[in-house]
Amino acid sequence: MSVVKLSAEKDIADKIAAAKAKLVVVEPKPISPYAALGAAALAATAAVVMAGVVVLGPGVRFDEPPATYGP
Repeated sequence: MSVVKLSAEKDIADKIAAAKAKLVVVEPKPISPYAALGAAALAATAAVVMAGVVVLGPGVRFDEPPATYGP
């Protein structure tokens, strides 16, 4: 019975080795510096917009002067 178990273990080990041989290692692409600059620009723009919303706030109004007609 132990001979059968050893044979089965060897068969499984062979299958695992064959599966490992079929694996392909894919190397990730390096991150583009332009992508990093774009992300930084987007973050900076969002920060400026949010700061403008905080400074102006919902209670700020810009009243237009009344229109004048004639000379």
